Amino acid sequence: MPVELSCPDTDAIGLEEFVESVDAGNVDPCDEASLAAFAPQLGRLANNRRFLAEFVIRELENRCGEQARHNRYGIQVVMLHAGKGYFVRANFWPSERDSIVRASGQHAFFYNLPHDHNFSFLTVGYAGPGYWSDYYEYDYEDVAGYPGEAVPLRFIERSRLEQGRVLLYRAHRDIHRQLPPETLSVSINLIGSSSRSGWSDQYRFDLEEKKIAGLLTTMPSAMVMRAALATGGETGRALVADFAGRHPSDHVRFDAIVALVDGAGDAETKQDMLERGAGDPSGQLAGLCRNWLNRSD
Repeated sequence: MPVELSCPDTDAIGLEEFVESVDAGNVDPCDEASLAAFAPQLGRLANNRRFLAEFVIRELENRCGEQARHNRYGIQVVMLHAGKGYFVRANFWPSERDSIVRASGQHAFFYNLPHDHNFSFLTVGYAGPGYWSDYYEYDYEDVAGYPGEAVPLRFIERSRLEQGRVLLYRAHRDIHRQLPPETLSVSINLIGSSSRSGWSDQYRFDLEEKKIAGLLTTMPSAMVMRAALATGGETGRALVADFAGRHPSDHVRFDAIVALVDGAGDAETKQDMLERGAGDPSGQLAGLCRNWLNRSD
């Protein structure tokens, strides 16, 4: 499960001071120890009971202009700062009785949706009782990465992100099924950002069957490849075919194959492309193509 980090300091700092400390420390988004080193500072930020209220009031007064420009996470998240190799955000966790949950459904807030992360991050409970999580672990290196694949999941515990509790979530290791808090709760995250995380997969899991239920990652190239096929002529088609054959990401290779299949003129060609993918040495690509073939039957 995520690593719990002790932060007994009762001093409080503001967001600006927190950002200055992270900038001065040159956080490495790919290094768990680098992120963990900022746990005491995140704990001190959480001790500041006014900074978030002041921040959101300013946002409302400015018609949420900064959120419109920089927030790609939707209504549950308020972006507090984006720095070099990291960003800071506040997450709001409504209870299941909240009208917004009843209207949008629990999955809109990632409740009861077991998943891992393709990035490491620090989190601290800031307000409210905190959401609950059922925590599991798995070995990412032993997983090919396709829906339906069996995964040995290890249940660790159920616990709550209470106010002041600081956890380090480890990329591709920690899985949690989040459950709604009793009342509205807030957490603050320090998240490492790197181009590498955008090309690695994040999974949704079936805890009862102990399988991968789906891929949560959408590769940035998926729609661009379709545009290249539609508008790029032979050059565009050759590039997508090259991606299908030898891109370092097997997920991107699969997206390229599907784009080519969608653009193919006859059923035999489509079948041949998918069968070749299903016979690939890559476990992920083969599994994804087999699933697509089964769906096409």
